[in-house]
Amino acid sequence: MTENIEDYLERGMYGAKETKQEERRYFLTALRERIEIALKKGQVMKGTVYKEVDQQLKHVQNGHLFLNGTISYSFLSKYVQLANKYNVPFTIVQNLDTETDIGLVLTGSKGSTEREIFINE
Repeated sequence: MTENIEDYLERGMYGAKETKQEERRYFLTALRERIEIALKKGQVMKGTVYKEVDQQLKHVQNGHLFLNGTISYSFLSKYVQLANKYNVPFTIVQNLDTETDIGLVLTGSKGSTEREIFINE
């Protein structure tokens, strides 16, 4: 009984416990099993949009685009415009406490635990 009260108080003070914290920090708050496609920071900073990202944004179900806020908006803007074009909500993640080489993550209801999520150049 006292354990339930302690859990209740802890949740009230600190919020619900987060699952897979390290994974969420690395993938810009997303869980690996929900990710449709991901790009590294260097890939996001390229001059053109990856056609694979364009296609995934076009066809994703219940999608959400997460962009790394440590990257200049001039590089992110092309992906923000695509997200708006296909009515996919997006979030620019400002997590300065964690180092990650991930620049973009698109989540969806299908996810992809079996296949590769990164685009190889």
